Order: sequence, then structure tokens, then C-alpha cells
Amino acid sequence: MRLQNCVPPLDTEVVQALCSVGVKTDSDLLLAGEPMDVFAKLAPGHGIGLKTFNEIVAQVAQLAAAVPVYADKAFQLETKLTEEVLDDGVLLELPELDNLLGGFGPPRVIEFSGDTGSGKTALALHMAIRHLSFVDDSTVLWIDSSGEFSAERVSTIIPRMEGPYSATALQRLQVSLAFDIEAVHGVLESLRQSISTAHNEGYKVPRLVIIDTIASLLGPMLSATSSQGHAVMTTFMRQLRALAELSPLTVIVINSSTRLEPRNPESRNSEAVFEMRRKPTLGPSFTFLTDATLWLSRRDPDASGESRAGDESTLHTAEVLRSRITRSKTWACFRIRNGLVVEA
Repeated sequence: MRLQNCVPPLDTEVVQALCSVGVKTDSDLLLAGEPMDVFAKLAPGHGIGLKTFNEIVAQVAQLAAAVPVYADKAFQLETKLTEEVLDDGVLLELPELDNLLGGFGPPRVIEFSGDTGSGKTALALHMAIRHLSFVDDSTVLWIDSSGEFSAERVSTIIPRMEGPYSATALQRLQVSLAFDIEAVHGVLESLRQSISTAHNEGYKVPRLVIIDTIASLLGPMLSATSSQGHAVMTTFMRQLRALAELSPLTVIVINSSTRLEPRNPESRNSEAVFEMRRKPTLGPSFTFLTDATLWLSRRDPDASGESRAGDESTLHTAEVLRSRITRSKTWACFRIRNGLVVEA
């Protein structure tokens, strides 16, 4: 910070005298040496008393210092933010899962990753239907890149959600087919325009966008011999974040998995709590383009000791691989029973 730009301004004569000996910034005055050495360098007859000089040094130090935050105030602020997020309509309504990331409230971009059958789509679908069933003034956009979205599956889950607005939930679920990244750009541009229109005319604004799957859109572009695909991926994810902050809304991207090291079948993912020999696809940099990565896996009931007689549900775990929101390497269990996500 330049001394002449301090607010409130310093004494003009003192600033000019300091500049004449090469002291132009707060770092020059406070960190380059002892303040008394600076005072000794001032030209004879400068007319600045030692008391005035010390007051200037103290004023600059106060302006340059970071604003202190007491621990109790920081804790109160963090608690308030967590309560606001958990009160938001974008929830799974399963406390153990919601607490992994402090809720899923916007603006966030979150990755669901895992093997086939791990429950990625089921968890995202549960979040979407739960949101539509309990929040009346909102819509959900589901971008289907594989053509596997099942309206019949949704229609069987909605009645069991038992929300006050379940009757109109299916009408407010927008499904768009997009088999390449250009088509997705078109869908997102339409969404931006609809958000602007909704803000101006009071229409229902989407609060949740789900892309199932992101791997089929970006995977074919990635190559070990060219950086173009990586640039496209980075640009696209930054656009998703900008969109999330515009509305604001939550973006869920569903990713697939790949082997850790094809040449070493015994390799293990050191970032995971549970032993696993898989990792999210799209490369290591993709994880840093989202706010958090949830790794989903289906557990063997016999190995986990969680088998239940006559229970046709499947046991799954959700693990935070990486997160800039909460702690990593935390996990929670859940079950999927007839397509509905329930507590373990």
C-alpha cells in the first residue's frame, strides 16, 4: 500500500519527506528496517518531531494490519451460515449425508463419482425430487447425456416422497437431452436467459442443475497428446461455476470411475478412507474444478456386517474425497430401497 493512498490520509508533509528518502509504501516503512533508522535518514530541517513520526508509524501499522476476528465471533458466523444452508431446500433430508458437506445449498458445483451401480444417479434423483416436492417456487434442470433418464422411475418415487408439492413436482422437472458439449452449451445459454427473465418477471427460477453424466461429454475430448480437451474442460467448468453464482443455484455433475493404475492392479487410492482401486475419471485436475467430490460405492452386506433379513435394499457409502467446503475423508452410509434413498 502506497503511503499517499492511505485512508484516512496521512500528513502530506510527512509523506513527502518519507518519499524523498525512498520510503513510499507501508512495507518500506515497517519491514525494510527499524523505523528509527528511517527517521535518521530524513533530511536535516524536515520539521517532523519524533512523536509525530511515531504516530505516523503506528497509524500505518494499524492500516496495514489484518482486521482481527475473534474465535467466538467466527464460530457464530460459521454456525449461522451452516444453519442457513441446512434450512435451504436443496437437501437430501438424510442428516448424515447432508452433514458431509454442510448441505447442498447454492452456489456450489459438486461432483458425484463412483462405479456403475454405486448410487450416483439415485442420490441425485432423490435430491431433485425431494427439492421439487418441498419447494413450490423452483424448478430442476436435468441434462441427460446418455439417454438413460427414466420418467417412469421418477413417477414411482414422487408419491413416496410425501411432500406438500409432490403433485406438481413432475411438471417442474425439466429434462434436456444433450449428447455433446455444444448441445450442453445451448441448454445452459437458454437457462441463463430464463434466469434473467425469471428475475425480471417473477417466474420460477431453477435452483438445481444435474448433469448425468459429465464423463461422456468431456471424456472423448481428453488426450495425452493434446491440451485442447483439458482447456475445453476447464472453460466449461468455470462457466458452470459462473452460472451457479448467477442465480444462485447448485450444480451436480455425475462422473464415472477408472482404474488407478492399469499396469498395477494392486494399486490403492490413498485419498480414500475405504480400500478402493478406482478413482474419478477425467483426470486429477477435474477434482479441483468443483467444490467437493463425493465418492459413492456399494458395500458388500456380508463384509460390512450390515445385512438384514428380508431387506431388499442395498447398502452404500458416500465419502468426501476432496472438498474446499468441509473436511475430506469423512463418510456416511445410506441405503437404496426400491429406488428411494433412505437412512442406513
